[in-house]
Amino acid sequence: QLQACGGGLVQAGGSLKLSCAASGVTANNYVMGWFRQAPGKEREFVATISRNGRFKDYADSVRGRFTISRDNAKNTSYLQMSDLKPEDTADYHCAAVRRLHSNIVLRTSESYDYWGQGTLVTVSS
Repeated sequence: QLQACGGGLVQAGGSLKLSCAASGVTANNYVMGWFRQAPGKEREFVATISRNGRFKDYADSVRGRFTISRDNAKNTSYLQMSDLKPEDTADYHCAAVRRLHSNIVLRTSESYDYWGQGTLVTVSS
């Protein structure tokens, strides 16, 4: 089970940090990802991190502004969001999938088996 939190209302240029806590699993066996869905739009990839935390990938729209990380001892992944823009407004979901290899990152939503509920991020202009 995945539990995402940390969303809220922030002004453009501000920062938020989202957390995704995993329960009932050993998080270091899972690739983690963050996706978002804005009203009226399809869900889109935001960021992903490998099991060992060494490999990360980002959507072009957030690269340089967002940072994904994980603390396997706490079974938690994070998404640090900085320089937020109104177009970042969306419902953010974390996702996980078990993978054997430690270095894999996954960008497609179809790759993931487990999803948390969304946490809403609203960026005002």
